[in-house]
Amino acid sequence: MALRRLDELARGETGSVRVTTGATTVRHFMSEAVVAFRGRYPRASLEFRTETSSRGCFDALASNTLDLAWITVGGAIPGIQQRRVAELPWVLAVRADDPLAERAHVDTADLAGIRYIRPPEDSSSRAHLDAAFTRLDIRIAAESGVADWDTAVLLVELGLGHAIVPALPDRRAPADTDPVRFLPIPALPRLPVGWAVRRWEDLTPLARAFADSVTLTGTDPRDRHSTDRTCGRADR
Repeated sequence: MALRRLDELARGETGSVRVTTGATTVRHFMSEAVVAFRGRYPRASLEFRTETSSRGCFDALASNTLDLAWITVGGAIPGIQQRRVAELPWVLAVRADDPLAERAHVDTADLAGIRYIRPPEDSSSRAHLDAAFTRLDIRIAAESGVADWDTAVLLVELGLGHAIVPALPDRRAPADTDPVRFLPIPALPRLPVGWAVRRWEDLTPLARAFADSVTLTGTDPRDRHSTDRTCGRADR
């Protein structure tokens, strides 16, 4: 039995994959991958830990208790390797009865008049947006803040304002009865997202298989990046 167990571990058929990510990531990026992974490796387990920011994910990863972190890809982090998987376009979430709802897209000038529900101050997506606003000379007064994108969309539905959120890969085309519309904002630079690890070479076969399955199933083909592209590689 012990030899069989060792053989299964060597082939990557058993064991666990420990992942840290934001509150909404599993739903929007990983649901199909989780099902596919469980079907392929029924004796393996997946463990998820929720963090509220990419910085929290980096800290958890550095603690050496996790295998993978799903993050907003940014500048180089010592001791961490980042791999970009996709670049997500930004959209403006508005209520269906909002005057902007009939637009095909919104321009930067339109953003000045919105009631902005902004991301949390310590989030990487907030920093990405703030940098874009500064570069494009966009000034928006925030009315409220939220911890995650799904909550922002819910507040839009409740009539509390407008939210700038990524066009998430599992979001279906809107129907006439949907309470919220999502309008592209072409002027804003896309949000790069992907994996972070301590060292790709040190990943277990199971962890690598799960990372690759998210890469293959979790994004729109038009927005994907090659799984071989690595950003912010740390010096060995």
